[in-house]
Amino acid sequence: MLRKTLFTASAMILALGVQNALADMEAAERWIDEEFQPSTLSKEEQLKEMEWFIEAAEPFRGMDINVVSETLTTHEYESNVLAEAFAEITGINVTHDLISEGDVIEKLQTEMQSGRSIYDAYINDSDLIGTHSRYDSVFPLEDYMEGEGADVTNPMLDVDDFMGISFTTGPDGKIYQLPDQQFANLYWFRYDWFQREDFQEQFQEIYGYELGVPVNWSAYEDIAEFFSEHVGEIDGEQVYGHMDYGKRDPSLGWRFTDAWLSMAGAGDKGIPNGLPVDEWGIRMEECRPAGSSVERGGATNGPAAVYALQKYIDWLKAYAPPEAAGMTFSEAGPVPAQGNIAQQIFWYTAFTADMAKDGLPVVDEDGNPKWRMAPSPHGPYWEEGMKLGYQDAGSWTLMKATEPDRRKAAWLYAQFTVAKTVSLKKTHVGLTPIRDSDIRHESFTERAPKLGGLVEFYRSPARVQWTPTGVNVPDYPRLAQLWWQNVAEAVTGEVSSQEAMDNLAQQQDDIMARLERAGVQGDCGPKLNEPRDAQYWFDQEGAPKPKLDNEKPQGQTVKYDELVQQWQDAQEN
Repeated sequence: MLRKTLFTASAMILALGVQNALADMEAAERWIDEEFQPSTLSKEEQLKEMEWFIEAAEPFRGMDINVVSETLTTHEYESNVLAEAFAEITGINVTHDLISEGDVIEKLQTEMQSGRSIYDAYINDSDLIGTHSRYDSVFPLEDYMEGEGADVTNPMLDVDDFMGISFTTGPDGKIYQLPDQQFANLYWFRYDWFQREDFQEQFQEIYGYELGVPVNWSAYEDIAEFFSEHVGEIDGEQVYGHMDYGKRDPSLGWRFTDAWLSMAGAGDKGIPNGLPVDEWGIRMEECRPAGSSVERGGATNGPAAVYALQKYIDWLKAYAPPEAAGMTFSEAGPVPAQGNIAQQIFWYTAFTADMAKDGLPVVDEDGNPKWRMAPSPHGPYWEEGMKLGYQDAGSWTLMKATEPDRRKAAWLYAQFTVAKTVSLKKTHVGLTPIRDSDIRHESFTERAPKLGGLVEFYRSPARVQWTPTGVNVPDYPRLAQLWWQNVAEAVTGEVSSQEAMDNLAQQQDDIMARLERAGVQGDCGPKLNEPRDAQYWFDQEGAPKPKLDNEKPQGQTVKYDELVQQWQDAQEN
């Protein structure tokens, strides 16, 4: 009797499993038809991928998991659409919270310090790669995919297709995170104004060279002055040659840690980050941070870094709208779309979708943008072979404090949000491409004219010169908060640019010294160099670099259409 009862129960469970699987596949097909188009996969391949998700998720059916990311259009799509689709297809319910970037880092830091799980998975910037690879709090994904998580790792994931996988690779060569969205920090300008013959003739007469995309900061400064002081008004509206933000706020730190010093040329050559000195001015010897002050071989308070800060302040005060100095990052972001800004040296492509909406002053009657994006100009200390700017790479991160089954369920959701079945559609929604196959799809070829150069940039070989914060930074949460406080004092005139960077360098060294004494980061934790006379380091090759006699060489520009053609030619070759 007992055997018969067990047999009947097993049959019922099997029948229920079959019924669930059929319902899940019906849900998958419906989502594929109604939402997940276009895709780089055929419908048959999409169904095959979804079938794998259904089978892998079966042990976790009915589970409720919680994940978190910052608030971006891409993540809103995940939270509002992909979480629902994943639940219908797999039976795993996801609460995908959207909070500020600072709050994400705070939650992550709290979990690292307490060892208590807060979220089952995080999307946090790959800027923390130096932190994650040194503390024993994060599962290196490479280890996880080959070990504990092998049975829930998508065989169609295709890691090599991710454009930013080098950003999430630690100094030990292991992949720690999986990119979920990317956007670069590029140069933005009013293409329609730059094409006007009267402006071109006037600029040539005043500055002695052609009005075009600035190659160096000298040209950017000249163009900022030209539109602010010589053009002044267009169609009765006052125009400005520059846009930025300067409020004493944590977002002011991003303005600098997001590679401003490397754009000036403060660090060393090296992709994705300068070695031995990176864009924060931190020197790393082998895998150990050795100092950020010039006296320890760093460049945070070197001449190039001071120049970078001073130029930021000068341009903000002279060429940006007066209210810009009191704005945060999020407040300043929409301003160029209002139609009175000629150019912006520090502009995130995450704003692309919001800058291309019909009816805006920067969009024509046919829906085409009047603006374009182009490579960032570089400062006088910059050398060929250095990174040219910053690229954000919000990436999935698995913590060791998470209960194993919850970690597996969260890893399934993470992979779902970047799977080829859904990634192309998600890229069209948020315009934060992560897969090379997506950006090269014919649907983006068709859409490219309305995106102001985004597609051309991401298809070009130039994209590798825009990278996130790298492995030289041993504790991003602790060190990052130092930047905005010190920069703000220089913006308000409380201290000079030199004093601000001196204070910042010393404070970074103090934190790294504490980490060294605590020994919490193992063999790759900080080991500071003994202080030496600054001239010793200036006499060495590379960073820190001595002060240039001329920090404003001749301005250089390039025609935008010629630049795009160069990208296309390089791609074909």
